[in-house]
Amino acid sequence: MMRTRQRTTTLENLRIPVQAKLAAAWTSLMFFYIYIDYFHLYQPGAIDQIRGGGIFEFGITPTLMTVFVVVIGIPALMVMLSMTLPARANRATNLVVASLYIPVTVFNAVGTSWDWAFYYGFHITIEVLLLAFILRSAWTWPRTASPATMPANPDREAARIQQQA
Repeated sequence: MMRTRQRTTTLENLRIPVQAKLAAAWTSLMFFYIYIDYFHLYQPGAIDQIRGGGIFEFGITPTLMTVFVVVIGIPALMVMLSMTLPARANRATNLVVASLYIPVTVFNAVGTSWDWAFYYGFHITIEVLLLAFILRSAWTWPRTASPATMPANPDREAARIQQQA
């Protein structure tokens, strides 16, 4: 007897672990940072300003470059930490770092002209939405029931629930 495969219309929707969601969001934020910095080079005068030793209103110094490494390095580390830290530390770290990065993100608009307001407003909005997703994912991290509230035999409990349905 040959079986034919039945077509289904429902797509499988696997539950993605919170750690993977967080790592993906931090990765998206990192890619977005990279592209926004790259696109900045297309703004008139940006390359000349860099060649002249300045970025925005700041002189290019070892201190400024170190600040840039820290600002970009923390989200890069968050990709790895989101996948490796224990749940409690992971949740707390993501809540703290994402909260601190919202003002860092908004700071990107300082000193911009109104001509570029939509550009900066749009990319800052996307970055804040990614950070909000991180905050929401960490805040709503699923909890497991304590052993005292777990059924003694999970298979028997599942069968009992299915019979009642």
